[in-house]
Amino acid sequence: MPIDEVKKSDHFIVALKIENLENNAKVSQETGNPYLSPSKICLMKREEDFEANLSGEEGTTEETKSSWFKRIKKGILTSTAEKKETPEGLWTKCPSCNYICTVTELRENLFVCPKDGHHHRIGSDEYFEILFNDNKYEVLFENIRSKDFLHFTDLKSYQKRLEETWHKTDITDSIRIGTGQVREHHMVVGCMDFEFIGGSLGSVMGERIARAVDYCLQHKTPLMIICKSGGARMMESAFSLMQLAKVSAKLSQLTDARIPYISLLTDPSFGGISASFGMLGDLNIAEPGALIGFAGPRVIRETIKKDLPEGFQRSEFLLEHGFLDFIVSRKELKHKIATVLTLLKN
Repeated sequence: MPIDEVKKSDHFIVALKIENLENNAKVSQETGNPYLSPSKICLMKREEDFEANLSGEEGTTEETKSSWFKRIKKGILTSTAEKKETPEGLWTKCPSCNYICTVTELRENLFVCPKDGHHHRIGSDEYFEILFNDNKYEVLFENIRSKDFLHFTDLKSYQKRLEETWHKTDITDSIRIGTGQVREHHMVVGCMDFEFIGGSLGSVMGERIARAVDYCLQHKTPLMIICKSGGARMMESAFSLMQLAKVSAKLSQLTDARIPYISLLTDPSFGGISASFGMLGDLNIAEPGALIGFAGPRVIRETIKKDLPEGFQRSEFLLEHGFLDFIVSRKELKHKIATVLTLLKN
């Protein structure tokens, strides 16, 4: 073997040594690398013995046999039930800047990223806690539930999908109506939950909003709807589309009674929501960075065969083009709503 190749630490020389001792041949075999120092050879032996201990095998040196660590049996014998794993939901990563923090820290910051201000998606419980004084409110119209009138089936039946969602989320439908005090103002807030079939607009959402309007007319109370939806619920077909006209007509009664209606658009607000009552507020406001539109950016890009402007369909883009009245951070939401209601009342 060439000398340069032998000089590497992972190469060894195998040699046969033949000695003639009074016509009795003695053959011995020697291995090694003459270019390795004794300290290097000793270190390599220690590494081999350590690996042997890890696998439950005996080492070759006396030092290894009396070492501080020794695996008695081979393999990992810990039962699955005894394994300790990190509980889920302790940490979260911002989808915008990849900042990692604890869920507790994020909750204390109202689910707004401490680094870049990205607003994480939250549900009705969190919005009600942010808005209502001391988290005290009454939930209305929970007895209204969706039914599968059309016996619709895609990958599974609509009725089965509803039952699974009720079991997983403990939410009765894609919108919850709450009433309580927001600072000094009594207010009705309808908040959509995206985790319930994408916050889709169905007959129950339309009916709950209609009854919320009746409640506001009766008690002379302002109404705010927090939109977070992918659009109409296809499993209800025409029953879902009818809610667009139904809710729009009911909201016109608030206008006639001079009762404020505020529409808060959050990420995402799409389809029939943005095409109807999502844009019919006396004030149309949005959270920073919220994606708002009718069709998605990819559909529009493929239809017009052109690249879209930067930030297209984001709340800042809509504000610049006159679709929104203002953008409000979640931390300032309660204060801004109370201020607006005070101005409208006086």
